[in-house]
Amino acid sequence: MTPYLHKVNYYETDKMGITHHSNYIRFMEEARVDFLSQIGFPFDKIEEKGIVSPVIRVEYNYRKTTTFADTISIVVKVEKLTPVKLTLSYELSCNGENCGTGKSEHCFLNLQGRPIIVEKDHPDFFNALKNNM
Repeated sequence: MTPYLHKVNYYETDKMGITHHSNYIRFMEEARVDFLSQIGFPFDKIEEKGIVSPVIRVEYNYRKTTTFADTISIVVKVEKLTPVKLTLSYELSCNGENCGTGKSEHCFLNLQGRPIIVEKDHPDFFNALKNNM
């Protein structure tokens, strides 16, 4: 997998010139969308299959600040996969230093909001995730 790169925009910083803490969750989402595309399942394809995967838990551990124009490299990995849930881990680095780690947990639902067993209902998607553990 190729790491996702995010260049910090000026509007993403606070009055002190530091990336506002709330943005790291957004950066993780950008990286997740990129990761899914890299494994052959961009969001539009997932939604065409009738799958939604809401975030049911998210966490981020701050290690080092970033500032305007820094480029953050984000590595996404499948940490845990069950037939009904997915946990992704994120490692963020800047200038070769770890600036934080995070996790997001997702469930799988159909378009009506009912839980699905993605391993059974969409084995191609499940296997693509499994192959990236």
